[in-house]
Amino acid sequence: MTLPISARQLNALIALACLAGMAFALYLQYVENLEPCPLCMTQRVFISLVGLIGFLAFIQNPAVTGRRIYASIGLIFGLLGAGFSSRQIWLQHLPPEQVPACGPSLQYMLETLPFTDTLRIMMTGDGNCAEITWTLFGLSIPMWVFAMFAGLIICNLYLIADKSLQSGASN
Repeated sequence: MTLPISARQLNALIALACLAGMAFALYLQYVENLEPCPLCMTQRVFISLVGLIGFLAFIQNPAVTGRRIYASIGLIFGLLGAGFSSRQIWLQHLPPEQVPACGPSLQYMLETLPFTDTLRIMMTGDGNCAEITWTLFGLSIPMWVFAMFAGLIICNLYLIADKSLQSGASN
């Protein structure tokens, strides 16, 4: 199946989707005053990385081999981000007695803990990550972020697999 879209347009779509996702995350943080937990911050990093790869691929507009390299990197970042989203979803569905203890804020951790300890906490999450503070249609933020990563993964898989996409560059 061939989409009526070029590889360059699909990369632009990936970059714009990630930009929109980050804009919404910042809206929730600064307008709705929802403080992001460590896992939320980790997911933001991976959304930004997928968006950056999509943007670089859009700018460079490489031939098939380059397109596949960019898409493979985007796919890896998307899979890692989906993994962190799924961990947070799992934490949110634990029975209350199994939820890990809540930790200090990210800013406090960065100021007082060694970077490796802060990074470990960001990757594993804590009790703050189990709290559901916002939903839309019954889905929490990490569920929506997981859905976004799933879409980004599909787009990058398509860029890797489809030989019929026009890159705009000579193959």
